[in-house]
Amino acid sequence: MAEAKTSSGFIIGLDGIRAGMLAEVGGKAANLGEMTGAGLPVPPGFCLTTEAYREALRAEAPDSAIGPVLSELAAAPADDLERLADLAARARTAVLDAGMPAAVETAVREAYLSLGPDAAVAVRSSATAEDLPFASFAGQQDTYLNVVGTDAVLEAVRKCWASLWTDRAVSYRASNGIDHAAVSLAVVVQVMVDAATAGVLFTANPVTGRRHEAVIDASPGLGDAVVSGAVNPDHFVVDSVTGSITERRPGDRTLVIRPLPGGGTERVENPGGAVGADGQGEACLDDARIRALAALGRRVEDHYGAPQDTEWAIDGDGKLWLTQARPITTLYPQVTRPPSSPRAHAYLCFSLAQGLTRPLTPMGLAAIRLIGASVAKAAHFDVPDPRKGPSPFYEAGQRIYFDLSAVLRSSTGRKIVPRVFDVMEARSAAVMRGLFEDPRFAVTSRTPFRLIRHVAPVLAKYRVPETLLRALFRPDAALERARRFGDTLQARIDVPADASPRERLEHAERILGRELFAILPNTLPPAIAGFAMLGLVRRILGKEAPWDELQLVIRGLPNNVTTEMDLALWHLAEAVKADPASAEAFGSLAARDLAERYNDGGLPAVAQSGLASFLAEYGHRAVAEIDLGMPRWADDPTHIIGVLANYLRLEDPELAPDRQFAKASREAEAEAAALVARARAKSPLHARIVKGALARTRTFAGMRELPKYRLVEGLAAARAQLALVGGELAAQGRIAAAEDVFFLDFTEAHSALDGADLRGLVAERREAYELELRRRHVPRVLLSDGTEPEAVAARGGVGASADGALAGSPASAGTVTAVARVILDPVGARLEPGEILVAPSTDPGWTPLFLTAGGLVMEMGGANSHGAVVAREYGIPAVVGVPDATNRIRSGQTITVDGAAGTVTPEG
Repeated sequence: MAEAKTSSGFIIGLDGIRAGMLAEVGGKAANLGEMTGAGLPVPPGFCLTTEAYREALRAEAPDSAIGPVLSELAAAPADDLERLADLAARARTAVLDAGMPAAVETAVREAYLSLGPDAAVAVRSSATAEDLPFASFAGQQDTYLNVVGTDAVLEAVRKCWASLWTDRAVSYRASNGIDHAAVSLAVVVQVMVDAATAGVLFTANPVTGRRHEAVIDASPGLGDAVVSGAVNPDHFVVDSVTGSITERRPGDRTLVIRPLPGGGTERVENPGGAVGADGQGEACLDDARIRALAALGRRVEDHYGAPQDTEWAIDGDGKLWLTQARPITTLYPQVTRPPSSPRAHAYLCFSLAQGLTRPLTPMGLAAIRLIGASVAKAAHFDVPDPRKGPSPFYEAGQRIYFDLSAVLRSSTGRKIVPRVFDVMEARSAAVMRGLFEDPRFAVTSRTPFRLIRHVAPVLAKYRVPETLLRALFRPDAALERARRFGDTLQARIDVPADASPRERLEHAERILGRELFAILPNTLPPAIAGFAMLGLVRRILGKEAPWDELQLVIRGLPNNVTTEMDLALWHLAEAVKADPASAEAFGSLAARDLAERYNDGGLPAVAQSGLASFLAEYGHRAVAEIDLGMPRWADDPTHIIGVLANYLRLEDPELAPDRQFAKASREAEAEAAALVARARAKSPLHARIVKGALARTRTFAGMRELPKYRLVEGLAAARAQLALVGGELAAQGRIAAAEDVFFLDFTEAHSALDGADLRGLVAERREAYELELRRRHVPRVLLSDGTEPEAVAARGGVGASADGALAGSPASAGTVTAVARVILDPVGARLEPGEILVAPSTDPGWTPLFLTAGGLVMEMGGANSHGAVVAREYGIPAVVGVPDATNRIRSGQTITVDGAAGTVTPEG
């Protein structure tokens, strides 16, 4: 059959289409045309362009105009599914009522006849927002198979146009932030393949991330049975490098979709040759065809330069055809390593370990690179260019990854690092231990000498052993020294008021690259001593000091800056509630309006002065605060004002956070006394040691939060200087707005000060950042071949028990049954008093929500992660490290959190 040629402005043959024609032909047609041009086996056909769709809407009747629907869709919230469905139905009606203009109809008839008289064709939607790098839109619009005759083709085209407005397509666009008004639809009309066998082929493994594995699902008949999920297909995995078939799993093949003579399809149940329940039977593909498919997939991937999700069919003559290709949008970007490093590498996501799921801004990444370089230099590692970070530093998906390979290949590293992560981010620790059995990471270093060579200089320079001893024997002096260090740090990060923009930029680099590393060795040792003393008590008392009871000792801890911040916010809420004018303002205005009034000095006096005092002390904090590019609360107080409004809804005085904290402190002291009594039963000396140890635990364990608090102070100081630099660059027209400076790195910022116009670069960076914000899944560990080890392990159903309980790490003892509230971003979030907070992770920016929460569930974290520590201090049951909790639990669902057992049990 001859390929359809361009016969009007409405028709383009597939052989005349290339990838750059997305706006004209949509994603599906663009890919089919690109593959046709590359010489890949694509069935012939033509595309009815987006101009034809627009021509039809221009000719629509006034009473079915789609314009008002588009306006309402623009204002509809993405989570209001009922509203979106109603608007989608109105849009479909408008499109169907529009009919088809005569010129378009004539063009379709001519093009169809050029494929042959009564040709059997597939009529397929091709939207401009489809098969995109960040969103495939797979199955969102309609396809009609085995369409025969011009009238049937015209009817199928009209239905495809209307399918741009299916409920699922409208919801998908809304959730991906795509403007409905900017989307248009083309239609592909393509010769049908009378498929003996068909299915899908992923050129990389979409579950494990392995780039060298091709994954094939196949079933007899048309491929729609596989794509629609109507059948359990035969499943094959092929090593695309060696061609070996590494996995075979037969399907049931209880359904086949076949074309009917004269048009349409039929679904045939229980055809002959189906594989039985025992899994026996002949596969629908032999080994030669499996390897041929994998090889063809490699050709497609090589052409596009990225892994592809393809659809294919094999006709009765054994010829292989490609009927679709699109990017695999769910694959996480690979970590790029130097070509001189052929060995396997494993990379840990530092962002997740810090409770941060969102991407970092370019300047936020640049700041971490400088801080990492300062750590490496202090440990006597070679750092050729501090702006590029230390050698283990990598970025993927705009997040921080560190090379773990040396740790995994070291017997000392294997002993120490997973134990640290057991209490910091337990799921990462489990992934690390899983890699111990991988022969690619076999131990090659069996002595601690290399570690000592790099750690000892840091310990000596900052007199860490002395600091630890001071905490043990002179606790008051240790507290005073930590306070003095904070004062010294403030002086060192100060910048002269008359500094020039260039000097401010250099000062920001100095703060990040020279001043901040000293925070860790100067403030962390007392906290380590505090937790070490808890371990000593456990060793002395053994079974008489179970972990759930020891947890009680570290509730209501003093000297915790985050707890102090949260309680200060609660006291501000009490003051606001007691003042009629302030309470009325907070009860009647939205957080955004309150923030505007605060910035204008227009809140009632009590609220205005109280909020100003709070922000003067804690305004350097933020959500995702390790990202220097994120606004601080002092920059935008909307979030913290929203939390204040939440506090005002707490009615039960016994649930007041200050009372809860005081109660936790009393329970901790009582538990400490009980443990001392058990030690006294052994001997007076045991009692004296246990009493002293627990006293130091109570004094110093809360200081765990201090290093990050000081670090964020430094980040805020650097951010303030960069904001001033951004203001100058915006005034000069080098960037569009002052905030755009955080979408540059330091080298680029210097270049802008030299006169470079970076507005285009910033626009590209902002677009890429917005796309990454939509990513829900971030791998904890990535291997250099793209494998996600945790996903490999999860294929066995890790994370849930037979009774439906979700398993995680125990974090704060206690049991609570209440309504869950899934919150992905605390900014603007509303948590009713007593509800269980379910979150991907938390940092100090989240903790004001803890004050009224009934319990906590987190996807990330370990027993000593930030969220776990604060949950224990407030006495709320908590389980952390629960895989996929924000997807498995829904808001409004009643769940039971058992913080001692580490389980979360959904009801219903």
